[in-house]
Amino acid sequence: MFTDAFEVLGGHRLEGSLVPQGAKNEALQIISSVLLTTEPVTISNVPNIRDVKMLIELLSGLGVKVEQLEENTYRFQADDIDVAYCQSDAYRQKASRIRGSVMLVGPLLTRFGKAVLPKPGGDKIGRRRLDTHFLGFEKLGGTFKYNAEQSMYFIESDRLQGTYILMDEISVTGTANVVMGAVMAQGTTQIYNAACEPYVQQLCRMLNRMGAKISGVGSNLLTIEGVEQLGGTEHRILPDMIEIGSFIGLAAMTQSALTIKDVNIPELGIIPSVFERMGIQLEFRGDDIFVPSQEEYEITTFIDGSIMTIYDSPWPGFTPDLMSILLVIATQAKGSVLIHQKMFESRLFFVDKLIDMGAQIILCDPHRATVIGLNRRYQLRGIEMTSPDIRAGVSLLIAALSAKGTSIIRNINQIDRGYQHIDQRLRAVGAKINRV
Repeated sequence: MFTDAFEVLGGHRLEGSLVPQGAKNEALQIISSVLLTTEPVTISNVPNIRDVKMLIELLSGLGVKVEQLEENTYRFQADDIDVAYCQSDAYRQKASRIRGSVMLVGPLLTRFGKAVLPKPGGDKIGRRRLDTHFLGFEKLGGTFKYNAEQSMYFIESDRLQGTYILMDEISVTGTANVVMGAVMAQGTTQIYNAACEPYVQQLCRMLNRMGAKISGVGSNLLTIEGVEQLGGTEHRILPDMIEIGSFIGLAAMTQSALTIKDVNIPELGIIPSVFERMGIQLEFRGDDIFVPSQEEYEITTFIDGSIMTIYDSPWPGFTPDLMSILLVIATQAKGSVLIHQKMFESRLFFVDKLIDMGAQIILCDPHRATVIGLNRRYQLRGIEMTSPDIRAGVSLLIAALSAKGTSIIRNINQIDRGYQHIDQRLRAVGAKINRV
């Protein structure tokens, strides 16, 4: 009857362990960086998700030799690249389907002197401009053109030149892209107002192992001394902090006892403490997080007793990718919270589906929603709904798993873009979920 959908029977408690996949956002940057060298690069803990597969297909089309060594380990070698492939219809069609294709621009520009990019796809969560990327490349000496009729970006340069760059916004992908462009530029580049997320730190450490000279890693001021060439390396992708947060939310909403394995706690920043502010108990056991079963959890207030406000901001602030999860958790909490999604103006537009499920939410404007917690007095009810983007999709899935009755979630290819085999992994801990 339904295609491309999850059928979820909610109201069941889960039990067991979940291992987070490799970080999607890190993987897209790391995999793109293999274009910077002719030598082999081995990457492990690669998530088996749609966006990553499509990026690897793009690299194969460019001539990168791709060898899958294990389920989540690949060896890449970019020693015979066909840059003309960027002008092909096949490249344009594939690159326009994923936003991660923008990460190919920096490596192609600094190594081959030119790059082409169709307007990329991705989540419909508001305006996600690419100006920061191309302004950085222009500062390095690139000549930029945009063809509005074809929705194509063109940039080229004989040899990028090191310079001082003040980023116009704290962009993770923008910082990573400009870093990759600068590593083989002539002279020294300083990037101020750089994003300092763990994903960017991971990229910089990997590039340094390949022979780059990047200092200030982990700060908002990166100094890059350009080198003539880079060599091969091995790299392991961090566990996905967004999936870790999603699993914490899943345990809380379903009153389940779950262990989240091998999470690399030092790289999670303030994520655990924000969940604790929502009243969720967390136990740290080595590098695992155990979430005990809780009959109820109470949102804390500020010291003066005023309503808790949680907002997203660039690292080391709270990641915007987990705001949807927090909003769902709040629906069954004791107390109220104001969720302020500052960085994207359309990410809260899935709350109508939660309201249909019985949640008490006031959508104040595109950026703010007030959630009045039900404290489990009323269980959410199963409905039919559609996933609008990756993070909202998983949030709705968590809501469905906690709800009374059966839910149908359509457009689950959005969820598959960011979460590998999510239905199989959830069934392993007792979830009643099927693809239908």
